[in-house]
Amino acid sequence: MLKNLRWTLVLLLFLVYMINYLDRIALSLTVPLVEKDLMINAEQFGMIFGSFFFGYALFNFIGGLATDKFGPTIVLGTAVGMWSLFCGMTALATGFWSMMILRVLFGMAEGPICASANKAINGWFPKKQAATAMGLLSAGSPLGGAVAGPIVGYLALSFGWRPAFVVICLIGLVWMGLWFFFAADNPARSKKVSPEERALVEKLKAEEPADVIDASGKPHGMGFYLRQPIILVTAFAFFCYNYILFFFLSWFPAYLVQAHGLDIKSMSITTMIPWIVGFVGLALGGWISDKIFNITGKLLLSRKIVLVVSLLAAAICVALAGTIKEVHSAVIMMSISIFFLYITGAIYWAIIQDVVHKSRVGSISGFIHLIGSLSGIIGPIVTGFIVQNTGKFDSAFILAGAVAAVGAILVLFVIREPKTTDKPVAV
Repeated sequence: MLKNLRWTLVLLLFLVYMINYLDRIALSLTVPLVEKDLMINAEQFGMIFGSFFFGYALFNFIGGLATDKFGPTIVLGTAVGMWSLFCGMTALATGFWSMMILRVLFGMAEGPICASANKAINGWFPKKQAATAMGLLSAGSPLGGAVAGPIVGYLALSFGWRPAFVVICLIGLVWMGLWFFFAADNPARSKKVSPEERALVEKLKAEEPADVIDASGKPHGMGFYLRQPIILVTAFAFFCYNYILFFFLSWFPAYLVQAHGLDIKSMSITTMIPWIVGFVGLALGGWISDKIFNITGKLLLSRKIVLVVSLLAAAICVALAGTIKEVHSAVIMMSISIFFLYITGAIYWAIIQDVVHKSRVGSISGFIHLIGSLSGIIGPIVTGFIVQNTGKFDSAFILAGAVAAVGAILVLFVIREPKTTDKPVAV
């Protein structure tokens, strides 16, 4: 038995977030090779990048509902197995339409990841540690982005772009086996957790304020939460976060090649830098928020401070990155933007932990992820249109910064402590 099974699960979730971004970024890294092989232009690639999010956004929400009903263990394990297979099938693409269909299916399978991860953390960690745990596991995303460059770049240049997707598929299937071996929805359902750790988790959760219920003695339904300004603004802020992130993920490699003349090898290495600093930001963000909470004793204030300061800083830096003509300076500015952006990465999910009844954490997480993912549909398509019709990227960078700035301002003026007359009860 493992003495620290909950932190082992955080490690597994960290690894799957790495795999998630390794999978997702692989296509953007191989754009120059795929363009030539399949005769796909920039505007079509914008549509392909965007198509991923049609399936992804829908299953953010469906996956959240499934997580509340079936539990995070089965939902996440199944999702990883499915998306790994669809990622591997990318190697079979023959043109624009087959690539489009595969990306939609791939996105559908990846949809439940954040809702199921947040639900898993809710089952194993008290609220005062939730942001730290979410920050640590979410840090796998930029690290996956960092290692994707050299891994995919090497495979694509050595063996062609198709084998890269097969290798990534196999990595995901191995992770799925480990997850089903170790994971459980909570300590009460785990056969591998030690009695000491089970007692510790129960003690920490017993010290929390009781979840809020409605007048009938039942948890609030989804409709209640979807009317709360804090939920709606958090969802929009996550949309802004994702707009910059998916803009960077989908188009920054192509920007380095087309605007600055980098070759595939140099681009693959250069794109590691923003992901590495983003990894540090994500790991720190939740910890910073929890530390501010320990000082102030106010959960939402700690989340709000981190969101406003970091999202606004990310907005300014990404807008400036597109106006810089020297490649090293542009990469540095983009890296700073991604650092501040990722500091906020765990906060959206921590807010859900703070204000949502545990029985609705999966579905509300799915809703917020759904809204955030709409930026993945809009952003890449808009960027592809701008690039195709202007031949430049600067306007796309400025637009990404403006969107994020709006999100920071709304968080500043709208997020408040939720108003309720309900009586809390122990659950």
